[in-house]
Amino acid sequence: MADSVKKWYVVRAIGGQENKVKSYIETEISRLGLSDYVDQVLVPTEKVIQIRNGKKINKERIYFPGYIMVEANLTGEVPHVIKSVTGVIGFLGETKGGEPVPLRKSEINRMLGKVDELAIQNDNVAIPYTVGETVKVVDGPFNGFDGIIENVNEEKRKLEVMVKIFGRKTPLELSYMQVDKIS
Repeated sequence: MADSVKKWYVVRAIGGQENKVKSYIETEISRLGLSDYVDQVLVPTEKVIQIRNGKKINKERIYFPGYIMVEANLTGEVPHVIKSVTGVIGFLGETKGGEPVPLRKSEINRMLGKVDELAIQNDNVAIPYTVGETVKVVDGPFNGFDGIIENVNEEKRKLEVMVKIFGRKTPLELSYMQVDKIS
């Protein structure tokens, strides 16, 4: 097998240990001097904003839990080296004793496009709330109350919501993350 064309393969790994397995694969490949055969090892992630105790926390969430993408030329010992790494279950799509199946070009473009798209679009997501829309408060002291949007402040990413508390309308200033649309 003389061609050194690298293709993308999906390696199945133990869930929750994708990044650890990725570093194990990279270490093992470089230790054995097989870096010419493996271009990159990728764990597709996305940035997620969570609210914990009223604070926004940016986290990276693994897009395909239990899967790692590897761009490699699987010749000689390379597949066996990758399979023998701690935490690796095997290649996706391989038959017993057969060759691992590479991803199709369309699948690769979709996966890599998604990764690039998620890297670009991190915090400037415009959340389309409109004045007069009814929303439910999901965070903060007024959790569980429904209200009507009176004003939308795009720059501050805040909403002014009128909530009925004890029969009186009360204006609240809430962030986009503190409310959910009622469909």
